[in-house]
Amino acid sequence: MSVGQDKSDARVVARSRRAEAHAAYEGLGGGIFIQPFIRSLHPAPGSVVAGYVAIGDEADPAPLLGILAQHGCRLALPCVTGPGVSLTFRSWAPGEPLTPGAYKIPEPKGGAELVPDFVLVPLLAFTPDGHRLGYGGGYYDRTLAALRAQKPEILAIGLAFAAQEVTHLPLDTNDQLLDWIVTERGARAFQDK
Repeated sequence: MSVGQDKSDARVVARSRRAEAHAAYEGLGGGIFIQPFIRSLHPAPGSVVAGYVAIGDEADPAPLLGILAQHGCRLALPCVTGPGVSLTFRSWAPGEPLTPGAYKIPEPKGGAELVPDFVLVPLLAFTPDGHRLGYGGGYYDRTLAALRAQKPEILAIGLAFAAQEVTHLPLDTNDQLLDWIVTERGARAFQDK
C-alpha cells in the first residue's frame, strides 16, 4: 500500500475521533485552549499570530485569537492563492468581515500580508513526536517549509483535542513537524527552539 493510501485510510479514522472529541466538548467552545496556550507560549505584544477559521469539528481558535488581540498580538488568517502554492497570511482583527475564499473557507477581505511568528495549525491527528495529519492538500506543509526557510524561529502550533493523539501516522518527505501542540489538557513542545 502507498503512503498516500495509508494517509487516506488514517484520515477516515481521524475524522471520526475528532468528531467524537468535538461532541464531548460542544458547548465549551474554543475557550478550553486559552489557558494552556497562554501559560506555555507567552506571545509578546506585537507578535504576529496566524490563526484559522474553524470549519466543522475543528478545534476552534476564535476565543484564543480574541484574547491574544486584547493582549496586543497582531492577528492574521490564511488565504489560499492557488493549488500547490503556499498559503499567505493577511492581517485580521476579531469582528472584521471575512469573505469565502478557495474551498469556501472564510478569508480576510483585505489586510496587509504578514509573516507570522506563531502559526496555529488545524489537523486531524498528531503523534507524540509532533507529526500531524492534515487534509491532504499539503498547504500547511508547503507553507511551513517556506516560512521556516525565511524565518527559522517561527513556531507551528497544532490546536487539537487530546483524543486526536495517535501513536503512529504514515509519513512522507514533505511532512513538516509541529513545534507545539495545545489541547484542552495542556500544551507541550516537540522540538527545542
